[in-house]
Formats: sequence, structure tokens, C-alpha cells
Amino acid sequence: MSLGRDDVEKVANLVALQVDAAQADQMTQQLNNILDLFAQMQAVETDEIAPLAHPLEQVQRLRKDAVTEQNIREKLAAVAPAFDREKGVYLVPQVIE
Repeated sequence: MSLGRDDVEKVANLVALQVDAAQADQMTQQLNNILDLFAQMQAVETDEIAPLAHPLEQVQRLRKDAVTEQNIREKLAAVAPAFDREKGVYLVPQVIE
């Protein structure tokens, strides 16, 4: 698949870019180079290749899943008036209708 100069000018018009003739020719060449690269990548046989989450096959070091802080929710909630909290959450006035 290749793009023509008319295609580039149509796209430039759609995105409100002002492109002169030299720029349109340059963009056409650059976009065609990108499309050619995509075509080359599509031609590569990848059926036997397993997908990777990371290109370097590294193992991610994870920290131990342990609680490191005390639960001080009640202490923090004590500073709010009693009518402003319910079931462990703060109640705030509605600001969006």
C-alpha cells in the first residue's frame, strides 16, 4: 500500500494542517517509508515465536506483600464531625448535579 500526494493533502486538510507542495512531497515519501516498514514487519513469520512481556526476559523483583503501617482510620476520622462520616468514609456535599 502506498499513499499519493493527494492522500496526504486530504489528511492534512482533515487535521487542519497547512502543507505546501514541498512539504506534501516530503510527507508522502516519509509516510510511504513507514508503510513499507509495516509491510516488511507483516511479512516476517512469527507463528513459532512466543510473545514477550519484556524484551530482556528479566524477572521482576517483588516486595513481600506485608502490612507495614498501622490502621489509623479511626484516629484520622475523629477530627471530622460525626455527621460528616458514615461507615468509615467521609461524606462531602454534592458539587455536581
